[in-house]
Amino acid sequence: MNIRSLTRGDGVVIGAAVVLFIASFLDLSGFDCPSGVDCSAYSANAWDSLSLLMSIYLAGIIGAALLIVARAMPGRKVAGLELAQFGAAFTVFSLWTAFWTIIDANDAGAGLILGLLAAVVLAGGAVAGPLVPALKGPLVGAPRPAQAVQPPYGQQPGQGYGYPGAQQPYGAQPGQPQPYGGGQPGAPEAQQAPQQSAQQAAPAGDFTPFWFAVPVARPLYGEDGAPNPIAELAPGTWYLAVEQRGPGLIAQTQDGRRGVLQDTTGIQRG
Repeated sequence: MNIRSLTRGDGVVIGAAVVLFIASFLDLSGFDCPSGVDCSAYSANAWDSLSLLMSIYLAGIIGAALLIVARAMPGRKVAGLELAQFGAAFTVFSLWTAFWTIIDANDAGAGLILGLLAAVVLAGGAVAGPLVPALKGPLVGAPRPAQAVQPPYGQQPGQGYGYPGAQQPYGAQPGQPQPYGGGQPGAPEAQQAPQQSAQQAAPAGDFTPFWFAVPVARPLYGEDGAPNPIAELAPGTWYLAVEQRGPGLIAQTQDGRRGVLQDTTGIQRG
């Protein structure tokens, strides 16, 4: 999984799940044991109570795991529901159980108190993550496009997929986006092949293929209009726009798959 596809909301969920796991090892009761009295029953943690372990601690951790897996595999469903929906439901259930458990406890210990706080943050991150703009931003910022390195005298600059800073072909204006694989006359056949591929993919008209990067992870849908995404575009990676499709773009991934990027707001052109 590309870590740059994670959002700030995912970071909140992961952090809260770690705290919830730590809380499961702390005492459930804050009872002060008198000297000379066996109080082992009062120093139990969540791992000594199967019902609390499964309904609060592991339920929240499982919910967090489903949310992260849903980020890595968008569109996956179980019983007609997406994995992210299952994950959010688990986190809310964990919070619900933790709240009423601590209300019913006579003397709540660190395990219950910290578990409740972690469940609050976990459920909040799961529910608000897709809705709050601040939480939808990338967890790891996208790096700036690499600058072209001047080669030794007499050599042409190399090119590769995802490298928008290469030398421009003859006649292009400085700063103008270049078609995929645009190289120099006389370049090796291996470098000219991607250029020919992009030229064949480009439709007639004024549209010129260009490189772009997305600010946050966004789904790529099939050209046949299927509702399920075929891939997810991750921040920090350059993709090729080969065609305009209404307000969206036909984008090509590194492995050659093509699909429709419906949300083009805030994209960075190479």
